Amino acid sequence: MPRRRTSAFDDLLVIASKLPWKVGVGMAFVSYLVLHLVALGSAPVPSATNTADLGNVVIRGFIHIFSLLTQYLIPVGFLIGAAASFLKRRQSSGLLEEARSGREIASISWQEFERLVGEGFRQRGFKVSERGGASPDGGVDLELTKAGNRYLVQCKQWRSRQVGVTVIRELCGVMATEQAHGGFVVTSGQFTREASEFAQRSRIELIDGAQLQELIGVKTESAASNAPAFTPTPIRSTVPTCPGCGKSMVERTAKKGSLVGQSFWGCQDYPRCRRIVPKIS
Repeated sequence: MPRRRTSAFDDLLVIASKLPWKVGVGMAFVSYLVLHLVALGSAPVPSATNTADLGNVVIRGFIHIFSLLTQYLIPVGFLIGAAASFLKRRQSSGLLEEARSGREIASISWQEFERLVGEGFRQRGFKVSERGGASPDGGVDLELTKAGNRYLVQCKQWRSRQVGVTVIRELCGVMATEQAHGGFVVTSGQFTREASEFAQRSRIELIDGAQLQELIGVKTESAASNAPAFTPTPIRSTVPTCPGCGKSMVERTAKKGSLVGQSFWGCQDYPRCRRIVPKIS
């Protein structure tokens, strides 16, 4: 199915809605101020008296008209995005409170599930950015940052199925490509034995239904007050598994290119499999 074309204003709304709402409001003010000053500075000048000045007059007139129009359009886009971001944050907080009050996680949609997981991480001190696609299986759903480290999250709201090793391998490959510090796969169900074994050899932490309850704080008030802060699993020093074929990787040193002299993990089946994983110290 061909991707629906969007206008520049639609793209602005999407970007603004992903920003914290306070940032969106600030961007609305700054964009109006900048564009308003540009509009004043590019006010019409007397018509050109010769051909040499004609180009400057046309360019100045274009800038003036563009800034006059966008000095209102762009700030409005940021304000609409900020309102959407504020409402999404309120909805996420509401979902968290409903879950803590006993609402069944299985009863919510996959979009709500992603927001609920994001709010759970946010309550644990992570900065959360939504990256979900247009389908329940859109790849990386959330991006987390904390203490200078970046983590990728994939959410799987599977009620009856178990999350298999393929999902873990795919996330491992994306982490290698984006050089993320670690990753999480979160499900309302369980993981297969193969998935758990693969995760133990990688930098991915698995959060099943029971651990999800802890993440979002579904417990008694006395237990919650004494609960330790949620922290990612430390980076393991074991040899990683190739995200492509599942075989063990070997440590290699780059002999050419921009990374010459640096160590990395390469698949033992090279050159048949050319997957690599950055070695993070």
